[in-house]
Amino acid sequence: MAHSDTVERILDAAEILFAERGFSETSLRMITSKAKVNLAAVNYHFGSKNALIQAVFSRFLGPLSRLMEQGLKDLGMGQEGQPPIKLEDIIRLYVRGLLKIPTSHENGVSIFMRLLGLAYTQTQGHLRKYLEKEYARTFYLFMQMVKQSTPELSAQERFWRIQFTVGSIAFTMSSIQPLTEILENSADAQADPERVVEFLVPYLLGGLQSQPVDS
Repeated sequence: MAHSDTVERILDAAEILFAERGFSETSLRMITSKAKVNLAAVNYHFGSKNALIQAVFSRFLGPLSRLMEQGLKDLGMGQEGQPPIKLEDIIRLYVRGLLKIPTSHENGVSIFMRLLGLAYTQTQGHLRKYLEKEYARTFYLFMQMVKQSTPELSAQERFWRIQFTVGSIAFTMSSIQPLTEILENSADAQADPERVVEFLVPYLLGGLQSQPVDS
C-alpha cells in the first residue's frame, strides 16, 4: 500500500479513536470525520474496518519487528563463537525497542500499548490471528528463551507469567508520561524513559524466573 497523505491521515485518526473508544465502538464515519476524508477513501485504501485495524498495528509492529531483528544481530545471534543470548537481553531489547518506534503522535507508544491491551480484551479474533501470522517469528525467540530458562515451571504457570510480563510492560509504557509527572511532582526528580527501562527489566526477569508456586 502506498502511504499517501490520505492513508497517513486515516491511520492517525484511527489509532487515536481506537485507543480512546475501542474497536467496536469506533465507526468508520468517526474515523473519516476526524481524518477529514470521505468514506470511499477508507474503502479504497483498506477495503474493510478489519483491514484498517490490522494496518494500524502493522504501523507499530513493523518497525518494532525490524528493531528486534537488528538488535538480535547486534547481540551476535547465529554467529559462531558468540556466547548465548540471555533472557535479560531479550527483554531489554524488546522494551527499548518500544521507545524507538517512530510514531506520528508524541505519546504514540502509549497509544500502541493501549491498543495492544484492547486486542486481548475485546473480541478481535481476526486481529489475534493476523498478529500471530505476521509477527510470531519476531517474538518466537523470547517465548523459547522463557521456556528454556524456566524448566521447573508448569506450562500453565509459565503462560500466566508471560501474560503478567506483557501486562507490566503495557501498563508502564502506556502510562509512562503521567507516571513521570507524578514522580517529578512528588520527588522533584527527572524520570528518563531509558532509566525506567533499566528499573523495569530486572523486575520482569525476577518475576519470570522466581520459584514455582507449587515447589
